[in-house]
Amino acid sequence: MRYKIVPPVRDREFLATAHRAVPLVPGSVEDCCIRLVDETAAPSRDVAREYLTFLQALELVAETDRGFRRRRVEVDEADLADAFERRVFGATELLDALREAGSLTVDESFDRLRGAVPRWERDRHTDWADEWRERTERLLDWSVAFDLATRDGDRYRVSDQTQNE
Repeated sequence: MRYKIVPPVRDREFLATAHRAVPLVPGSVEDCCIRLVDETAAPSRDVAREYLTFLQALELVAETDRGFRRRRVEVDEADLADAFERRVFGATELLDALREAGSLTVDESFDRLRGAVPRWERDRHTDWADEWRERTERLLDWSVAFDLATRDGDRYRVSDQTQNE
């Protein structure tokens, strides 16, 4: 399963704090979101819900029939880059485009991702292109946060360690 939620980029410390905020014993979505707002200063429950889903995509939390629970894994030891690329929709496509092109701006990256946006996503938003352009920028910024890419001014390129993968 690939997740399409891409919240605003934050650092690994934020992810570690958010991870610790999710209970080990499953809690409801509402309970987990309140904890994320309280412990991470996420601006709202809606944004906290995005981070909760993102933590699930990164394999830091799991959803059970009783709610969400923290997985017993240390954020520093988790392979966040691998989970991000495998489980977040658009990450693989953008990284492949960066590998192919060498470097891209946000707009050039969006042009490369445009064809992969599902029809139902296009129909869901009044201005789907703006929505997905912002999502593309967030994907690129998370790629930088996970050391998959680097940013030089307005251009992104894959980092040396991922260039040959």
